[in-house]
Amino acid sequence: MDWSTYVTPQLRREARFGDRVVPLFKDRPAGIWAMVEEAAARNGDGEALVCGAVRLSWREVAETAARIAGGLQARGLRPGDRLALLLGNRIEFVLTLFAAAKLGLITVLLSTRQQTPEIAYVLKDCGARLLLHEAALADRLPAAADTPELEGRIAVDDHPQRSSFAALADHAAHEARVEVAEEDTAMILYTSGTTGRPKGAMLAHCNIVHSSMIYEACLGLTPADRSIAAVPLGHVTGVVANITSMARCAGTLIIMPEFKAGEYLKLAARERVTYTVMVPAMYNLCLLQRDFDSHDLSCWRIGGFGGAPMPVATIERLAAKIPGLRLVNAYGSTETTSPATLMPSELTARHIDSVGLPCPGASILVMDGQGRELPRGEIGEIWIGGGQVIKGYWNNPTATAESFTAGYWHSGDLGSVDADNFVRVFDRQKDMINRGGLKIYSAEVESVLASHPAVVESAIIARPCPVLGERVHAVVVTREPMSAEALRSWCAERVSDYKVPETLTVTSDPLPRNANGKVMKRQLRETLTA
Repeated sequence: MDWSTYVTPQLRREARFGDRVVPLFKDRPAGIWAMVEEAAARNGDGEALVCGAVRLSWREVAETAARIAGGLQARGLRPGDRLALLLGNRIEFVLTLFAAAKLGLITVLLSTRQQTPEIAYVLKDCGARLLLHEAALADRLPAAADTPELEGRIAVDDHPQRSSFAALADHAAHEARVEVAEEDTAMILYTSGTTGRPKGAMLAHCNIVHSSMIYEACLGLTPADRSIAAVPLGHVTGVVANITSMARCAGTLIIMPEFKAGEYLKLAARERVTYTVMVPAMYNLCLLQRDFDSHDLSCWRIGGFGGAPMPVATIERLAAKIPGLRLVNAYGSTETTSPATLMPSELTARHIDSVGLPCPGASILVMDGQGRELPRGEIGEIWIGGGQVIKGYWNNPTATAESFTAGYWHSGDLGSVDADNFVRVFDRQKDMINRGGLKIYSAEVESVLASHPAVVESAIIARPCPVLGERVHAVVVTREPMSAEALRSWCAERVSDYKVPETLTVTSDPLPRNANGKVMKRQLRETLTA
């Protein structure tokens, strides 16, 4: 089974990035700015961006972004220069992203959660010439001596009446067409690597266009769709699943500065939202709101999720409360420009243990430690190929060579592909627990805990053991007081005895997550062994 059962995208194989041959959409825009121009021509008067009281049409977005591009050019920026953004979820983020694409700049996305040493490293590594930042984060910026190539810093909202950023849009629109090749890098997103320095993933224009068209084709997105951006825009999900996918379909992006479940429900109802992508914990937090049923969410038709399994109980509760909502599991990463697999919504409940089918044009291999493909159903490392796979890491040929083979990215995830082509992801290689030779995949135990009505979320990690090497420990967030023994008994009835957590931390505090929304298990392990 594959996505051709549901959609019929016109793909063709093309040579890309030197030695790759990958399927890409045959008829596609040439880059990000071309998608903006097409949206303005197709739905010029339609709403494009909404954030608080500000509402912009696609025509206004194109015009404003062109003026900002003129302002950036006036500051001396030229195609290929790096423009860093240290901005949260706000309209300026989107407008600058589009302006940079028009001018042929490379946008470098920083997280507002990063601290001074991390910011300094990224700015120096990418050689950014200009930084746009939140005025409130000025105290986190590195000293000028630590970023010698950085020629300027522009604060957004640094003045009650007029920000420095506003001056960029006062310039004449940049009208000259910059020749941006499809393989040119459009953005650099630094991965949140668990060891060593983060790596700068280079997303090319063709990667982003292809992934945006995957969302459009597989989810049936149209100009009538209204997406709410509740995840950070500076993450690949925010950029592709929200910003550029809405540009591709000429729909509306409603920007939520910060996710709060109660506010999300109000915003989704007021703006008649039809589509969003969130992590499962965000759906659970929405369902916990006492006034959930008072909000009219009948327009909400697509609920994408990823980063963790969606508990069956959550699926059932959402189906009961929002019958028209189709839940779609999405699996991908920064290196795959977001989706590598998507689950057809009608199959989500029946294949809850799967992350879906390979997206149009994507290839999923399961490999052993010697780089040999394993038979269907066997567990190995997932390698991903296709038009959405990036060309490599900025200024890091060694990491690129280690992580890519003939256009396939080594994901580091342990998983399998069954006879019907459904992909399953069991664990990160580094997170698999080896208890005296018995392998335990945290996702399986976390799924069992998630089915308990009192559990909000959980994380399974290894506790060092001098005898067995590792033992199973669970950090469990509950919505009401629960004993560790009651949770152990719940697991014991549902999984093999060696998989049952031997020790548990039961808390009401949410699990620590990085900017991508993924649980930071390394931090939990460090806390456990401290």
